[in-house]
Amino acid sequence: MKTLSILGSTGSIGTQAIEVACENGFRVCGLAAHSNTDLLEVQARQLKPELVCIFDRNGYQELSVRLKGTGIRVVTGIDGLCEAASLGAADIILNSVVGMVGLRPTIAAIKAGKNIALANKETLVTGGELVLKLAKEHGVSILPVDSEHLSLIHISEPTRLQL
Repeated sequence: MKTLSILGSTGSIGTQAIEVACENGFRVCGLAAHSNTDLLEVQARQLKPELVCIFDRNGYQELSVRLKGTGIRVVTGIDGLCEAASLGAADIILNSVVGMVGLRPTIAAIKAGKNIALANKETLVTGGELVLKLAKEHGVSILPVDSEHLSLIHISEPTRLQL
């Protein structure tokens, strides 16, 4: 059974990924969202991951209280996002966060040896050469989630893509 950690779980791609995971019997060990504590709580209670990250520190206390007693660890900020990206139990990290903030968790996932389903183009725009170099060094596959990401990977290093 494949195990996923989903960064950007409350967004469009993240919610669709959760549907696909549930329909196909995948386990979700990590969830991360920017600030939507209500939906993140619902997802956490449904999927029972080992860790959730609420990136916006303002939601951390509230989410921690809501999930108290569930056994789910709550983290926050960029360090929490990187922790969600490098969870030991995860086989694949879906990075669908918005913006340049996706670069650091992508690097953390690569260094942890995790294959990455990438739906965050800014990671490739801002750090594509570094990301692809590290992925090659660590034997990690970068799997583009849509054609936009496929094009960026192909332009950066056409021989690196592993599907």
